Amino acid sequence: MAFQPVYVVDGARTPFLKARNGPGPFAASDLAVQAGRSLLVRQSFAPTDLDEVILGCAGPSPDEVNIGRVVALRLGCGQKVPGWTVMRNCASGMQAIDSAIANIQAGRSALVLAGGVDALSRAPLLYSDAMVLWFAGMMQAKTLGQKLAMFAKLRPSVLLSPVIGLMKGLTDPVIGLLMGQTAENIAWKFGITRQQMDEFSVRSHQRSIAGREAGHLAEIIPLVDAEGKVYAEDDGVRADSSMAGLAKLKPFFDRKYGRVTPGNSSQITDGAAWLILASQEAVDQWGLSPIGKITDSQWAGLDPAQMGLGPVHASTPIMQRHSLALEDIDAWEINEAFAAQVLGCVAAWESDEYCREQLGLSGALGSLHHDRLNVDGGAVALGHPVGASGARIVLHLLHVLRAAQGRRGIASICIGGGQGGAMLVETMD
Repeated sequence: MAFQPVYVVDGARTPFLKARNGPGPFAASDLAVQAGRSLLVRQSFAPTDLDEVILGCAGPSPDEVNIGRVVALRLGCGQKVPGWTVMRNCASGMQAIDSAIANIQAGRSALVLAGGVDALSRAPLLYSDAMVLWFAGMMQAKTLGQKLAMFAKLRPSVLLSPVIGLMKGLTDPVIGLLMGQTAENIAWKFGITRQQMDEFSVRSHQRSIAGREAGHLAEIIPLVDAEGKVYAEDDGVRADSSMAGLAKLKPFFDRKYGRVTPGNSSQITDGAAWLILASQEAVDQWGLSPIGKITDSQWAGLDPAQMGLGPVHASTPIMQRHSLALEDIDAWEINEAFAAQVLGCVAAWESDEYCREQLGLSGALGSLHHDRLNVDGGAVALGHPVGASGARIVLHLLHVLRAAQGRRGIASICIGGGQGGAMLVETMD
């Protein structure tokens, strides 16, 4: 069945706030609600006119498990508007958009608020199994003597060694590798040097600063905390990022032979991003003026140990379906989980061997020029709130195309577990 375009009416995101060794000022639902309210208040329809709210989130807190419904109610959508949550690791926000597209194309919905959120700074500390067993024993102890005996068994090393939930979440349970270790695999596979990674990272920060100064980040909605403090900009972007500064950082994931450092990796961040999606009927009914449309999407699977190459596997089938070459795409947004990962995607498309063996092509697809890739920087500078990034890159890609008077672009993202997601978007005629 042909892909029926779905219109992007509008969108907004919060500033991305870097985690700083403690819980950030906003819970995940707070982030989504503040961005959502500002977005909805400028629409011609009421929140209650939405057909559904879909929110991607990789790590909702225990008191916001179905965070999509929590946020829908807090946004004033009313009890009759369903709200639900999706999770596809790094692509949760893109999955929310794709779920909305599917429902619109099936005729189940016409007007949907879809996006993603995560407050990674609030990822929990977990008790080890040994500590959980100790608590279970304490609960079973009835007498004072039994309780004292249990206290005698408690070891400070167990009590003071919590499991870091974020590290556990960023470790693939099938292959036992941290996401950064998979980036090391890609760097080794394509011979990507530490200098190339650091150069890419400096460029990401420089482009983010330039994009901010040029007014290219108009989709950002400032946040206000309980004390009235305003957070207006992405606070992980460094104007002083330099090769000399990055050279001082040591490899983190492979301390002896590695090349991936905190400086050439995406930052741990809190943030939310939303898009309003509509059918043609909803556009006509509410007199909406879309900023663009999504004309195709694709999901792909690959070796989890090289998950960062997911954008190659997801974007290539889209280009094949539409008879497009790399140079036919006016702008690209590839989420910068790691500098090595994005550089690896570029190298994979340039490789005869990879394109033949892994993509089934006759040879190399070609070169993706850096002047079309992440022109306003990416997650290395901005941060990567896992649930939100997939929505952010789709939204920002449309703004990039409109600013440059481009026609079509592809937003793509790698996904922990060995997957990739991609969307083809187009501006309006």
